[in-house]
Amino acid sequence: MKRKMLAVTLASALVAGVAVSGSVEAVGEGPNYGGNETIQTSMLHTYDEMVDFLKKQDAKQDHMELEVIGQTVKGRDLYLVKYVSDESRPTVLFLTQQHGNEQLSTEGALQFIKNLGANSKANREMLGNVNILIVPMFNADGAMGDVNFPLDDYVATGRQLTRYNAVQADLNRDHVANVQPETKALHNQVLKKYHIDYMIDLHHQGTRSEVDGELVSGSILYPTNSGVDPAVVEKSKRLGSVVYHRINSKGWGHIGKYVGGSELTIGRNGIAKEYGIATLLFEMRGMSDHYYESYVLGQKSNGYLIKQSVETLTAATQAIADGSIADADISFWNRLPEQKNRPSNEEEGE
Repeated sequence: MKRKMLAVTLASALVAGVAVSGSVEAVGEGPNYGGNETIQTSMLHTYDEMVDFLKKQDAKQDHMELEVIGQTVKGRDLYLVKYVSDESRPTVLFLTQQHGNEQLSTEGALQFIKNLGANSKANREMLGNVNILIVPMFNADGAMGDVNFPLDDYVATGRQLTRYNAVQADLNRDHVANVQPETKALHNQVLKKYHIDYMIDLHHQGTRSEVDGELVSGSILYPTNSGVDPAVVEKSKRLGSVVYHRINSKGWGHIGKYVGGSELTIGRNGIAKEYGIATLLFEMRGMSDHYYESYVLGQKSNGYLIKQSVETLTAATQAIADGSIADADISFWNRLPEQKNRPSNEEEGE
């Protein structure tokens, strides 16, 4: 068990407080875990807290519906948040936390859901022109550290979070066989049930990826399997363009091109090929917990990373709703540098 000394909380990562204060620096240049401080996860939503939040929002929001699509290995309900006004409208799916130790994307999704509850003209118009599906905390067992293998060497104090599900399966390598109950639920109750046009799969990677000598705030990638319909790849690139230009326009955003595999077992590829859905992988910097210290990010960047998630979901939804995604420029992909890793342990992502 690693020793930890100086307590550091994740209070700035609370969904209710995503405000950024102080100097606006790139997320990528935020602090790493240095081995001498404690990473506490108590300020991140637990599964039960997330469920309570979703049920309260469901009760408040007329446009929102909450559906249970299945259960995890340990029997936790998997939730689908739905804003479906007209099935003939384009539909976007947001998936968070396939890997349980990548939680800030879920925190951002919860803030996005809260934002959709604002009774504004902009929200009403947007929700009238797009259907939104959200599966938050997809790997709830891993997120709660409720697994059938030891986590003694993980960095976080208190609740520990792991990439894998309860039986140590990587859910993002199960999108062909669909052996795990979580992936079965996603495919049978969401992907096969709804006509989905776009999907963003939100993840976290290690802390050492850089572009042009600066650590990235995140990286993106479209489906790269050769069997994916080229028209679907082009739509995916347009989705990436919307996200890239929104995030890179922020003073704290610095996006690179992710270097990922082409296997169909990966959601980005397999879902695009099987269902014809335009998919985008978004890998944000740093993880909430891991057994490699270099993968865990210090708390000062958490507010920015949650904000990055909110901006990503908002930008995609707006562009799909108003149709501007059809005109998104994909030529930037030809200039977007692939991220490289600064010397450290092997990087993990997707």
